[in-house]
Amino acid sequence: MFTRSLRPPTRSFFLFGPRAVGKSTWLKAHFPDALRFDLLVNETYYALTRDPAAFRSQVLASPKSRWIVVDEVQRIPALLNEVHNLIEDHGRKFALSGSSARKLKRGQANLLAGRASTRSMFPLTREEYGDAASIDDILRWGVLPSVLAEPGARLDILDAYAGTYLREEIKEEALTRNVDGFARFLSIAALASGQVTNLSAIARDAGVPRATVGTYFEILVDTLLGSFLPAWTPRARVKEVAHPKFYFFDTGVQRALAGRLRDSVGDEERGHLLETYVFHELRAHIAQASLGGELFYWRTADRNEVDFIWQRNTKRVAIEVKASRRWRNEDDRGLLALSDTKLAPSQRLGVYLGAQPLQRAFGRVLPMDDFLKALAGGGVLG
Repeated sequence: MFTRSLRPPTRSFFLFGPRAVGKSTWLKAHFPDALRFDLLVNETYYALTRDPAAFRSQVLASPKSRWIVVDEVQRIPALLNEVHNLIEDHGRKFALSGSSARKLKRGQANLLAGRASTRSMFPLTREEYGDAASIDDILRWGVLPSVLAEPGARLDILDAYAGTYLREEIKEEALTRNVDGFARFLSIAALASGQVTNLSAIARDAGVPRATVGTYFEILVDTLLGSFLPAWTPRARVKEVAHPKFYFFDTGVQRALAGRLRDSVGDEERGHLLETYVFHELRAHIAQASLGGELFYWRTADRNEVDFIWQRNTKRVAIEVKASRRWRNEDDRGLLALSDTKLAPSQRLGVYLGAQPLQRAFGRVLPMDDFLKALAGGGVLG
């Protein structure tokens, strides 16, 4: 088992994260004596669907100090009304996991009005997996715990992940009626991951209406399979691109959905995959360190670009990622151009696959491993 950085709260909480990132394993490790309801188990799911009152009865019959764990709570959103009352009137503590927020958000579910905090779980970070994988393996196979724990089975695991997502999250939960169209969209969106999102082009290639593509992206965000990275627009001297980018949560899952698992990583995808991985590390660190702020990318019409900008109030950090072992003079361009903006970041960093730290006109360039260690230690966004 990998040691996770997430620490359990002392009060009731939601734990959201995509499937297979280790939520259930983490909950069992930290709450071994909890009363447990796993809504992925059909017997439990159908029993509570038929008789929701049985949930309250079982909770009240357990000792007051005992934690209650509900896995995949989004499958029966009505249980949250009971949870609310049991917290409010009976002082019970709940750990509520979920791999989708869609039914909770769309169904106007009771989100407990501040009586439960929210935590996020991600695939493994460098701090958690240590030396269990090389950067080349990470780009090709991703960092799901089961993939790193069972390298001999990773192809089967990732193939199954894509099928399970379509079958259980999409078809069984009836998130869309056109499963075939959604499957085509998934493949095209995976191929376009890390690029500025062009809904019209994706709609044309997937053979579905443009408005439907917008809905499909909402499904990906709500089921935690990916997230948008908005454009940063600080009113520079030149016109800036304002459309967001979309990134999948894991490089291995992205390649599985794109149908590329059986091929080695090509030059045309390496850069976007490395950005996807760095985006994952940044999001995980921001969440686990409770840093707040927002992540953006920056691009101008004349092709100056910076991959990530973290901003919290007046603090800004810019990060440019290059999937090469040499940092070239032209790689400075985007970070140098940021000095022309009204809100230039106080720290500008380059990250590359080379072996030596470098000093450039804009600031430091760090090898990937040095950057990840500095990030975990609070030396990048702290």
